[in-house]
Amino acid sequence: MVSTGKVAVTPAATGGGEGRQEESERALAARLLAEAIAAAHERSANVRTGPGDDPFGHALIAWLRAHVPFDHCVAFGYRGTARPPLLFETFNRQESHVYVTLYQVGPYLLDPFYHAAIERIEGFRRMRELAPDRFYASEYYRSYYSQTVLAEEVGFFVPLANGASVVVSLMRKAASGVFGAAQVRLLRELAPVVLSLCRLRWGAELIGEEAGDRSGRGEGRAPRELDRGKIWQDLSLTEREGEVVDLILQGHSADSIARLLSISAGTAKVHRRNIYRKLNINSQAGLFAHFVAIMRRKP
Repeated sequence: MVSTGKVAVTPAATGGGEGRQEESERALAARLLAEAIAAAHERSANVRTGPGDDPFGHALIAWLRAHVPFDHCVAFGYRGTARPPLLFETFNRQESHVYVTLYQVGPYLLDPFYHAAIERIEGFRRMRELAPDRFYASEYYRSYYSQTVLAEEVGFFVPLANGASVVVSLMRKAASGVFGAAQVRLLRELAPVVLSLCRLRWGAELIGEEAGDRSGRGEGRAPRELDRGKIWQDLSLTEREGEVVDLILQGHSADSIARLLSISAGTAKVHRRNIYRKLNINSQAGLFAHFVAIMRRKP
């Protein structure tokens, strides 16, 4: 027997306490999962909550946090090049300006999560698994993504039957550090449940519908898509040069661009030089500035 000064604890008692704690944690997780399922079922066509008030979103993150700690969660819906609607968020007003408002202006088009969503990738992914080879040195990363001060972002990718996709992102700030290997494994194991819940909650909604009817009864208008080719044609760039611009801004190197477009790295570099000459710029920063200016002019 070991004396603690207040209570006497035996090894057997310690083991029993750990067992009861594990049982209690499992019971809590089961209860939270039941609440998430109920919240997904209880969505009403007559009542719409704000993205920060959705009972399902809160129930889902409570269940996930019972397994893995994280700082923030945000869910967007994606359909083509249309501006993605916010489905759920946990940010305060200042954080929401960076993570949501600025993102929706146009940077979403350069987001690896956006590209994975429109390619209808399914399941759990880490940002580092999806990011282009020069993503962390790109002007998009320096000018926008670095403002998020995240240590890591991971996501659940949920293709819907109606052609849209939902992405639920979990974020850890620099002070919290990246997700550990065991935590990532656990999140991958939880992914099938998360995807099923998200389809139950959002599968019948018109992801990306414009203002007007928001009841989810199928009467909303289709989302307004951006013609990405025309964006760059307006600046006298060829279709191929527009493709190269998109890839440069996303964070692809010349070698990566060459592989994706089935051209040589030398040809990719020639395209880049021609683009810079036509736009009268000499850096990726100037290219990103053109992109931001164009996005801000879009309705």
